[in-house]
Amino acid sequence: MIGIDLIKTDRMNRFLERFGEKALQKFLSQNEILLVKNYKTASGFWSAKEACSKALGVGIGAECRFHDIEITKTQKGAPQIKLSRHIVEKFNIIDISLSITHDGDYAIAVVTIQSR
Repeated sequence: MIGIDLIKTDRMNRFLERFGEKALQKFLSQNEILLVKNYKTASGFWSAKEACSKALGVGIGAECRFHDIEITKTQKGAPQIKLSRHIVEKFNIIDISLSITHDGDYAIAVVTIQSR
């Protein structure tokens, strides 16, 4: 399964200017917030979570919430995804991969999921 998402980073910038820390708390855990350097990083994380939910085939909603998906970083700084136990079991997830890129005014994420 594959999911992709694109976000205009200015949209995230306006969201953060309007709601501040509460904006981040809506879709990020405290550990993720610590990784956010600016609105462009937050945009990439948003896009990654949307792409993941699309790869699951459900989108963000009742079956998969933002907080069921956690973005972490490897020691070398590469992004990776950790899913809640509920999601792993429900969708029989074996492996998951994430790529995030930023170009100009956009952040793009692609997620691939392997399930049983």
